[in-house]
Order: sequence, then C-alpha cells, then structure tokens
Amino acid sequence: MLYRSLKSLLMGTMGGDLFASGAESGAEGGTEGGAVVEFVYRPTVADFEEALRARALKTAAGRVQVLVMLLAVVVPAVIFVLVVDLAPLLSGLVPVLSAVVMIVALVRGMRTQARQMFSIVEPYGECRMVADERGAVSTGERVSFTTEWSVYSGYLETPRLFVLFGGERASGVAVLPKRGAQDPADVERLRGVLGRNLKRS
Repeated sequence: MLYRSLKSLLMGTMGGDLFASGAESGAEGGTEGGAVVEFVYRPTVADFEEALRARALKTAAGRVQVLVMLLAVVVPAVIFVLVVDLAPLLSGLVPVLSAVVMIVALVRGMRTQARQMFSIVEPYGECRMVADERGAVSTGERVSFTTEWSVYSGYLETPRLFVLFGGERASGVAVLPKRGAQDPADVERLRGVLGRNLKRS
C-alpha cells in the first residue's frame, strides 16, 4: 500500500538522520548547496489525492498498474460473455460495466490511500521545506529531517504540486504544494533544482 510506503519514507534513513534537531539537520541554513528555495505549507488530503492521480496517469509504472487492474476485470468479463449465451446487448454491456466498476473502485481506492497517507503527516502540522542543489531540509512542528535528491527516483509536476517518488533507498511519494512558495519565483527555482537533479515523468 502506498501509505505504508510513505510511512517507510518518513521513518527510514533518507540521506540524514530522521528526527534530527534543526541545528543538526541544517534546518535554518538549507543543505549548504548554494542558493535555497523555501516552501511553507500545511499538507491536505487533496494534495495526496492529486499526487496519486498524477502518478496513475503520468508515470509508466502507474499506467501499467492501472492497465493490469483493468485487464484483470475486463478479460474475465469477456470470457464470460463468450462462454455464456447472452443477448447481444448484454454481451456488449458486461465488459463495459466491468471496466466502469473497476475505474470507480480505483478512484475510491486512491481517496482512501490519500486519507491514510495524510493521517501519517497530519500530526507534524505546518511544514517548512528548504531546498538547494544537494537536497532538502524539511521541518515540521514535531519532526525535522534532511533528504538528498539521490533518495528519489524522479518527480512530476501538476498544476498545484511537485510530486517526488522514492527510489531504491526509500519508497513512497512526497508532495510539495506550490502554494507554499514564500516567493512566487521560488516555484520556478524549485522546478529548476528538481530538473537538474531528478528525472521528470
């Protein structure tokens, strides 16, 4: 489950010691990699819903996962139609209805996962993220940790978010809402930092 992967990402080692103090993690000065960008935001369930939808639609792994799940429902429905003597109208409706039911289930499942993922980060309250070319320092009301870009396998961008995907050293996703930019230019700066250090989906 993705929310468990997120918990693994938050609770594991990510280029630094999790739950380090602000002084140890460099929370006040960035990661010493040059000019920094700063985002301050409070995560929402809608952020994670958007991230999961984007993953399903914009990444190869997400599209394959959705396709496999659809085929797992539609193919048996087609076989059923071929084996059972149904009226022509029903023969056409059964696969279509099966696909619709699967899509509805996927959407509901994403909403459930988003709520579960949000429940993990909600206790941390307002988050402050400072990033540069080396990585990012994230500080919440109860936790602070440093992350190197090498932890992530890539990222994508939506109208409201930057979404980062865990790599070999950590799994899950991280969301960075654009509304948290302290300077409007920081959105473009962060886009540049991510583009130079991660593969874009």
